[in-house]
Amino acid sequence: MIPPANLTVVKEFLLLGFSYLQEKQLVLFPLFLCLYLLILSGNITTVTAILLEHRLHIPMYYFLGVLSVSETFYTIVILPKMLLNLLSVLRTISFTSCAVQMFFFLGFAINNCLLLGVMGYDRYAAICHPLRYPILMSWQMCGQLSITCGILGFVISLIMVNLVFSLPFCNSNKVNHYFCDISPVIRLACTDSDTYEFIIFILGAHVLVIPFFFICISYLSILRTILKIPSTEGKKKAFSTCASHITVVIIHYSCASFIYLRPTASYISNKDRLVTVTYTIITPLLNPMVYSLRNKDVQLAIRKVLSRKFCMK
Repeated sequence: MIPPANLTVVKEFLLLGFSYLQEKQLVLFPLFLCLYLLILSGNITTVTAILLEHRLHIPMYYFLGVLSVSETFYTIVILPKMLLNLLSVLRTISFTSCAVQMFFFLGFAINNCLLLGVMGYDRYAAICHPLRYPILMSWQMCGQLSITCGILGFVISLIMVNLVFSLPFCNSNKVNHYFCDISPVIRLACTDSDTYEFIIFILGAHVLVIPFFFICISYLSILRTILKIPSTEGKKKAFSTCASHITVVIIHYSCASFIYLRPTASYISNKDRLVTVTYTIITPLLNPMVYSLRNKDVQLAIRKVLSRKFCMK
């Protein structure tokens, strides 16, 4: 495991990012900057509306608020450095900073996956067991579930990062990505990493497959319950409370599964980078938009928050 004496131990990495696009990087900077500001404003507005509007003080919106906070930090870990690198000639990141970035990125990403699973359970409890819902989703239970998601997310992230950075890195330090993700970094290890990659793959598969499996089971039960509702209006109302969550789940899990549910050897830099943009930028941008556009309660709360700000001015 110790690199030979004639090899140089890597102390920093070079993030290649979008360097293959050359002059087009100057066009990407304002585009990604605008998207980043929209993500921040959208998530902050959603969280503020949930905090200030008493009608939204229910478990469904509590978890939406937690997800919005998590996604805000999730983007902060990646996007500022990426924006800086688009304008920089020297795109280096220290060995320690790379590990820290990967740890927080994976931690928040896993936390988001688990939260989406919990939100699916919340919809199941609300629609399939409405009389028991206050007990099944008490505020104590909501707090315990959200804390558990966070702890599990960062514990699994710590294990993955420890596996990656316990490998020796020597000579090559060019990370073919715009941040320190697992696949492009572990490919730089100057030793056989098959065992480590397999363990990371198994952990990633559990993180993605288990919550998604529970979401599918929850929605099968929800579908059976909705079909038993006699009125068409009742069915539409029940479906509408799930539509936003289903949309976000499909976008999030499809992109994440494409990247992480396969061997590292099949990593294709440019193609995978575009898919990664989807779940690191587009998904956090779509989440508050999907929930606000499809939910009248959230729309009303946001209008109240904005009207209060304008009235104060």
